Amino acid sequence: MRVGGGFRARCGRTGRAARWAAAGTAITLAAGGAAWGLGATAGRGTRIHGSDQRITVIDGPDDDQRVTLDATFYRPSGRARVPAILLGHGFGGSKRDVADEARRLARAGYAVLTWSARGFGRSTGEIALNSPDYEVKDTRQLIDWLGRRPDVRLDGPGDPRLGMAGGSYGGAIALLTAAYDRRVDAIAPMITWHSLADALFPNAVDTPNAAGTAVGTPNAVGAPDAAGAGPSGGVFKKLWAGLFFTGNAGRTACGRFLPSLCAMYQEVAERGRPTASAIETLRRSSPSSVADRIKVPTLLVQGQSDSLFPLDHADANARAIAGNGAPVSVVWFRGGHDGGDPETERIEGLVLDFFDARLKRSDTASHGDGFTVTREGGLDSSTREVIVEEAATRTYPGLSRDPVQLPLGGGQQTIYNPPGGSPASISALPGLGSLAPGGAAGALGVLGGRFPAEQPGQFAVFDTRPLEQAVQLTGAASARLKVDADGPLFAKLYDVAPSGTATLARRLAAPFRVSRGQDVTVTLPAMDYRFDRGHRIRLVVATTDLGFATPAKPASYKVRAVSPLAVPTVPSLTTEPTGVPAWVWGLPLAAAALALLIVVPGRRRPAPEQDSDVPLEITGLTKAYKNGHLAVADLSFRVEKGQVLGLLGPNGAGKTTTLRMLMGLIHPDSGEMRIFGHRVYPGAPVLSRLGSFVEGPGFLPHLSGRDNLDLYWRATGRPLDEAHLDEALQIADLGSALDRPVRTYSQGMRQRLAIAQAMLGLPDLLVLDEPTNGLDPPQIREMREVLVRYAAAGRTVIVSSHLLAEVEQTCTHAVVMAGGRRVAAGPVAEITGSGRRLEDAFLEIIGETP
Repeated sequence: MRVGGGFRARCGRTGRAARWAAAGTAITLAAGGAAWGLGATAGRGTRIHGSDQRITVIDGPDDDQRVTLDATFYRPSGRARVPAILLGHGFGGSKRDVADEARRLARAGYAVLTWSARGFGRSTGEIALNSPDYEVKDTRQLIDWLGRRPDVRLDGPGDPRLGMAGGSYGGAIALLTAAYDRRVDAIAPMITWHSLADALFPNAVDTPNAAGTAVGTPNAVGAPDAAGAGPSGGVFKKLWAGLFFTGNAGRTACGRFLPSLCAMYQEVAERGRPTASAIETLRRSSPSSVADRIKVPTLLVQGQSDSLFPLDHADANARAIAGNGAPVSVVWFRGGHDGGDPETERIEGLVLDFFDARLKRSDTASHGDGFTVTREGGLDSSTREVIVEEAATRTYPGLSRDPVQLPLGGGQQTIYNPPGGSPASISALPGLGSLAPGGAAGALGVLGGRFPAEQPGQFAVFDTRPLEQAVQLTGAASARLKVDADGPLFAKLYDVAPSGTATLARRLAAPFRVSRGQDVTVTLPAMDYRFDRGHRIRLVVATTDLGFATPAKPASYKVRAVSPLAVPTVPSLTTEPTGVPAWVWGLPLAAAALALLIVVPGRRRPAPEQDSDVPLEITGLTKAYKNGHLAVADLSFRVEKGQVLGLLGPNGAGKTTTLRMLMGLIHPDSGEMRIFGHRVYPGAPVLSRLGSFVEGPGFLPHLSGRDNLDLYWRATGRPLDEAHLDEALQIADLGSALDRPVRTYSQGMRQRLAIAQAMLGLPDLLVLDEPTNGLDPPQIREMREVLVRYAAAGRTVIVSSHLLAEVEQTCTHAVVMAGGRRVAAGPVAEITGSGRRLEDAFLEIIGETP
């Protein structure tokens, strides 16, 4: 499992981000040797060069461990010395995940060093969770390496002009390194933690002590451990912890972790509560332990869709660094570890502007303590894309500015914890993005904000009156509760429309632990969310949450609200679009065109869409990326019912881009796709007839195969009787393995479970990307039989694969692509001809392609 890699996704271009695109992306690999060269022309003619490096470092508590880090150094051409940037990757990833960002920074005039952290990728060593004794020592020696480069600008002997950036794991190492090494001049950490202990054992409560004084801080990030506050009394975030420690387990229980960390996790997972030694270990790997030493300009970028490291972690980092006298800017964007929109180009543009100001110009005036949050500003009717707006203010407001007090109704209510803590409520769910077709973006599109979140009898409801005017919550709401029981509870906010429809705001919950008879102030998850006029804000308190450890013993709780709901607002935020849609500027021309339509006869409106028996028809499909690369060019083909079609082509042929357009994840520049006669676009209703499996299976390892499938289907919000679970399971043929934890599955079983997930609801059109990837010959044969059985029922299957011999045995038809174009199509027997293998025909076709 990868947590928080580089920012790579589509989004609207902004003025800042256009500078990235202008840099170009042509890449030339040098033949032979370990080193390789890169050549790319930017808008100003900038070329970049890159070389792979094996950098040996010494680390460990006693400096007795030798580790080799796999790194790549990128630099712009020329002899001038330039500032340097250390660019870290996310947990579970490697230097490859940030290669594109590194190239863009190099084209912008920086020397960039990427590396795979110890225990990841091709680096040696074991994972120590950004420990000062291990990973921090490694990065300090990488700074030494940069300080010896003749092409890196120096502020003094061995002191490079240096910035650090990275997401999640890479963001935390930037913060920690800045605390331990004064040679770091600026940092831009993204979606990362303040206290790893608080992240995995949160407790969003201020509890009064015997004297009636509140103990702890809002959201308990960095709170002291007393009277149940802080991580020692926190609620174990078991699913995220499981993904951290066993998501890449491989042949051992915890993969490449230090054995001591593996033992720590296993003990905590068994107990369901942290030990004192676990808290101490996690805190040493946290910026919170050295926050008073971070004194460099900082850009903190945190996601609003993030149940792993919520916004309060960025808030705690911001308050600590600002307290040291350093300038801090904070950005909340619409993505995060739970999915959402990563706003790739906009965020990269902000980071580039920040480093330009701090490392090139030393411009302190334009990058002070500002705050920016992005919001959805409606739908562009011409492109059907969401318009993104920026709301900004010159000073960071924190999480409790200008609260609006809203009385809560509901009285005292009794709620129950079920035996075994099951069934559990669902709020945010780690890994859900990888469970849904199209990844995180697909999951969010399917869910539409309507989790079947609460279980009957397990939650209390406290509503405000209908709002007399809209309320824009920016920060962390809070309320005081009285609870007559001991144990963990979970608080969350719902947006209740006048129709009664309730939407879980940001899909986040705040866990808190209470003692019988105490009043507690519960701080809800921080967010930016608009509650419209006439809506009600609903505070829900639940006894269970699937993402957390809860008691197995049944219990009852009496809960009542004893204060209004305090909803923070930031009236000083001013909003403007991040990029004005083209149709705004085209309004005068549109008026002229409308006049022509009035006077010119013969114009007809497009015919309304009608159902068709054709599962898929693609006509003139074209897609060019913003760097000028033509990925798909005038592609047309048709797929009929009962066919198993193979989409073939070499790397870079345009297959993946075609599939992403088919799934409604990216827009074509021209042409169209129709599924059963209906045009495909993001959110198109007809996509409910499509099932897909792309980029490898992703499941929650602690749950059984059956529970994973059940959870995925519940998340769609569709009726259970439409799942056709038995039919999908019969096709996948997993037998009794369905009731075993997924972490015990072989690769072949995971693949078959992924196919079964894609088949839930028995979609009429099934799209699979490399379904036999990593399987041995018997497993490949089993997968072939699965697909043939599925199509035999009159459905349609599209398979993208590199295994031509397998395609020849499985597929009835094939489309061959090269250079973004269709170069052959038809029945497999016609493409191969008499006596030829598909592989021979494929190579001949590709060889004849200009």
